[in-house]
Amino acid sequence: MKKFKLYNNIAGWIVFIVASTTFLLTIEPTASFWDCGEFIATSFKLEVGHPPGAPLFMILARFFSLFTSDISHVAKMINSLSALASGFTILFLFWTITHLTVKLFNTTKLTISQIIVILGSGIVGSLAYAFSDTFWFSAVEGEVYATSSLFTALVFWAILKWENVANEEYANRWLIFIAYLMGLSIGVHLLNLLAIPAIVFIYYFKKYKVSRNGIIKTSLLAILILGTVQYIIIPGVIKVASWFELLFVNGFGFPYNSGVFFFTVMLIFLIVYGLLYSVKKQKVLLNTIILMFSVILIGYSSFAMIVIRSKADPPMDENNPENIFSLLSYLNREQYGDRPLLVGQYYNSPLDSKKPYKKGIKTYTPINGKYKVTNQKDVPNYDSRFTTFFPRMYSSENRHIKAYKQWANITGRKIRYRDGSGEQKTIVMPTFIENLKFFFKYQVGHMYFRYFMWNFSGRQNDIQGHGSILNGNWITGINFIDNYLIGNTEKMPESFKHNKTRNVYYMFPLILGLIGLFYHQKKDIKQFWVVLLLFLFTGLAIVVYLNQYPYQPRERDYAYAGSFYAFSIWIGLGVAAIYNSLHKKVNSLALSISIAIVCFLLVPVLMANENWDDHDRSNRYTTRDFASNYLNSCAPNAILFTNGDNDTFPLWYAQEVEGIRTDVRVVNLSLLNTDWYIGQIKRKAYDSDPVPISLKEDKYIQGTRDIIYIYERIKDTIELQDAITFIASDNTNTKLRPGNGQEFDYLPVKNLKLTIDSENVIRKGVVSENDRNKIVSQMQWKLNRSYILKNDLMVLDLLANNNWKRPIYFAVTVGSKNYLNLEKYFQLEGLAYRVVPIKSNTQNGEIGRIDTKIMYNNMMNKFKWGGINNPNVFLDNTNMRMIMNFRSNLARLANALLSENKKDSAITVLDRCVQLMPDSLIPVNYFSIPIAEAYYKAGERDKADNLVEKINVKSTEKLNYYFSFTKNQIKLIDLDIRREMSVLNELIRICDQYQNNEQSENIKSKLGELYMKYNENLK
Repeated sequence: MKKFKLYNNIAGWIVFIVASTTFLLTIEPTASFWDCGEFIATSFKLEVGHPPGAPLFMILARFFSLFTSDISHVAKMINSLSALASGFTILFLFWTITHLTVKLFNTTKLTISQIIVILGSGIVGSLAYAFSDTFWFSAVEGEVYATSSLFTALVFWAILKWENVANEEYANRWLIFIAYLMGLSIGVHLLNLLAIPAIVFIYYFKKYKVSRNGIIKTSLLAILILGTVQYIIIPGVIKVASWFELLFVNGFGFPYNSGVFFFTVMLIFLIVYGLLYSVKKQKVLLNTIILMFSVILIGYSSFAMIVIRSKADPPMDENNPENIFSLLSYLNREQYGDRPLLVGQYYNSPLDSKKPYKKGIKTYTPINGKYKVTNQKDVPNYDSRFTTFFPRMYSSENRHIKAYKQWANITGRKIRYRDGSGEQKTIVMPTFIENLKFFFKYQVGHMYFRYFMWNFSGRQNDIQGHGSILNGNWITGINFIDNYLIGNTEKMPESFKHNKTRNVYYMFPLILGLIGLFYHQKKDIKQFWVVLLLFLFTGLAIVVYLNQYPYQPRERDYAYAGSFYAFSIWIGLGVAAIYNSLHKKVNSLALSISIAIVCFLLVPVLMANENWDDHDRSNRYTTRDFASNYLNSCAPNAILFTNGDNDTFPLWYAQEVEGIRTDVRVVNLSLLNTDWYIGQIKRKAYDSDPVPISLKEDKYIQGTRDIIYIYERIKDTIELQDAITFIASDNTNTKLRPGNGQEFDYLPVKNLKLTIDSENVIRKGVVSENDRNKIVSQMQWKLNRSYILKNDLMVLDLLANNNWKRPIYFAVTVGSKNYLNLEKYFQLEGLAYRVVPIKSNTQNGEIGRIDTKIMYNNMMNKFKWGGINNPNVFLDNTNMRMIMNFRSNLARLANALLSENKKDSAITVLDRCVQLMPDSLIPVNYFSIPIAEAYYKAGERDKADNLVEKINVKSTEKLNYYFSFTKNQIKLIDLDIRREMSVLNELIRICDQYQNNEQSENIKSKLGELYMKYNENLK
């Protein structure tokens, strides 16, 4: 066994080197999209990110960032943290697999053949996980999931180490070590806690004789311990501290934080007393429990950094958790709302007619030496007759309801009831069977099993799938299976076949894992149950807990990485299973080598070969460069409104880390609904002055003016400042009083105006002298809504009080519902619309006018492109969607230049667009049509004809592929078919308009044939 331990250690470190080298070679050299920009920015300057925080990750990332003197390399160093953490995860996975495989051989003396099989099992299983789609994705970016995976791997390995020495003296130190790791992991992500049930069962199997009652009790204990850590220790310690704080400050009149200090001292005293008592009385179990509780708290104490940094009021200080009450809200993620789990409403459940709302959590704010309740949200109280056990379809958003009905094929059951006014109504409620159908089809099938198969069978592409057979599905690479899953693969367009994100493993990892699973169950039922618990609690248990609604903003496979980790253990054991079934018939040494090599080639090597091209992010700088393009679309000292993750977090990274355009204040409209964020943007940050919002804190504190109803009593148009004054007034005459004793803030007018001083806007550079005659005397617009939210109020207040001192922009990615009907006063200057006092008449659905001089300078001289035209740079679907904004805006710029008779400049823009976004890398599509049309307008017929032909070929290929499907499949992609047909119709229009008769007739002929096929399939 000594030799095996040596070989095991050497092989483990070799696996670590292979995995780490792979990840380091493929990391993104700068920030990535989604949360990465925020995590890197908050880590670099130890600021406060989104709830519930990741302070330990931030500390580790900050440490890694210290190893570079070049700020442009900070992201790369933090990404390297994820790469190395992932490498160590694979190392501990290897040792876990070899530990479990050794137990299967059940011998104290291993033969050389057995050693080869054991090491082969570890290599195949661990590298299969290393090269899996989900794990590799997180390993190359600055996010918490790679570090979280390391904690899961480490604690699972540690409990197996304890198992080896469980009956020896001081063995409990491993349990205390695990508890400490659990405490630390809270400062990264809570996913690691889901390993607790598996750990509890390892302890039970080692220490007790197995019985049915014992398993039941252990199951309950495992869930109890998990619930205790997640729901009592994590928020509970802070909650109890808040009780003491409230008592000492509000009750005894002591200064702020006195109650927290007293509670902390009392807690330390109780822990010390408990330890001394347990030692004195020789109560080993009690001593171990207290020590484990203590080290969990020590690990958990990393959250003190959140409070300390929040006290310093950094530019990024989400939720402002600088006192015990705001910290508790931060940890509980209260800003994200809640969802029902065990009992709750359906999407159309009515409120209780007698008590429609109940009081929710109180918000305590420090004011004048006391904590005062400044808000207590009303929580909907649903009629208990219309609630259900295990509610899965609860969101009342219209598109979610539509998706519920599609996924569950809801026919429902009609229920009559009387509403609060006594009126008789009928509701069509889903049945419980339909509720379960949605759970199994969408939440389990689509949002877990699909991801599972991505990793161990194959993936169609990286376009987010919402149920369409064209996008985001799992595949196998075996034609007859894939034809059933995603349609006729033989007629698939070349662009689909050669999509880098199309990966096929022919189900080899899945099959090997299933072999290992059944072999494990047969040979060692105890250890099988341990791995199964890890698999289930990090997989299906998360599905139940998340209770996801349809149309998630992004794919969520990263949440289930722990489940895929557990399955990879079985992949490794599959090698041993094959050897065990054949070794008595064939020479053992040759067999062990052959099996190890074949499994190695068919699983990890195949997966690495398939996944490398779409997981290699080296040389890709799109996130940083696109962020700088948003910022460089703005004039100096601008205010830029954003709304989503990908038009906010990368910009924060660009400013906070690389210092790009720190004069621009990025204002996220989603966060602008919170009082703490409004307070932050009213402070100076770097080169950006405070945002000029006139309302004082007491006018927008949470619970005040969260919603303002629009009740049109005045038909005239009133000055915007007068509207703000009315809303801000506390006079009871400015409130709606429906008669139930309540008061509501409201606005009595829909038509608003902002009077313009033309000399002022020209003097401040808002409008050039050449456009003087276009300036309106009044900006007038109508609020076509029944209410506005707090963020809308802040935008209106800013417009009323800015007096054109600072340029105001909306990012092009902000949804039109946030425009407040101001878009007729927008001016496109790049990736942002500037609010200007010039009224534009938009055509073809385009928004705003264009200042060609500004936009040309921005897009042609200032913009960076992140390597999008480099064939060696992988562009995922998120990048592709971003690039469509560039293609669209370059087309708009070219057309605007042509309308000003600036033909040469327009051709330069068009050529730049085609050169930056070649069809070979960024396939032509609907957004390419305006480019072709602009070429025709500019007299560049050859370029236009060439582009038209490329678009025609692409759309025709897609339609021929779509019509090769079955009739039922075609019905599912009707929208995609009609989209491509509209592209061909547009091509016919511009070909006819610019006398390209030959191509026009050709496309008409093809389209006619396609329409016949379409109509045949509709019958």
